[in-house]
Amino acid sequence: MYVVVTGPAAAGKSTLAAALADRLGLPLLAKDAVKAALLAERPPGDVEESRRLGRRAVELMLAEARSRGRGVLDSVWVDRGRAVRELAMLAEGDELVELFCRCDLETMRSRYRRRAPTKGSGHFDDQRPEKELWPDAALRPLAGPWRVVEVDTTTAVDLDALVPHLTGRRSGS
Repeated sequence: MYVVVTGPAAAGKSTLAAALADRLGLPLLAKDAVKAALLAERPPGDVEESRRLGRRAVELMLAEARSRGRGVLDSVWVDRGRAVRELAMLAEGDELVELFCRCDLETMRSRYRRRAPTKGSGHFDDQRPEKELWPDAALRPLAGPWRVVEVDTTTAVDLDALVPHLTGRRSGS
């Protein structure tokens, strides 16, 4: 089983993905963790190079997902068309469900400001415009050929209520 966690920046994807991976007993495959390892090897010199490292991190995360045959995948999925194609291939013969995280823009802005890395971290978050962080497309699920479950992450998510929607199993079954 693959659970693909989607949503815009600071919508609560990483927090929810980690909790779900633990609850479902699936490996957590997070783009930000892969990118952090790439940044440690060679910090980028500018925003565009940081974006390239982000794309490379997604490629490596997907390769790891294919290798493991299951997992909770956490990413913003900037290149939506490519993401749908790659995830559809990943899911061939396996169950894949998309968990779309949504919340209001003010909450995302507040979370983003609190967590934004400091200058010199290699992320260049202080140089990314809002239209890049919260484009209209990111405010909707990828909605490929799989089930989509949407969750409001403005407040804490009830994992006991969410898990049956992802696994297709009712509580107690």
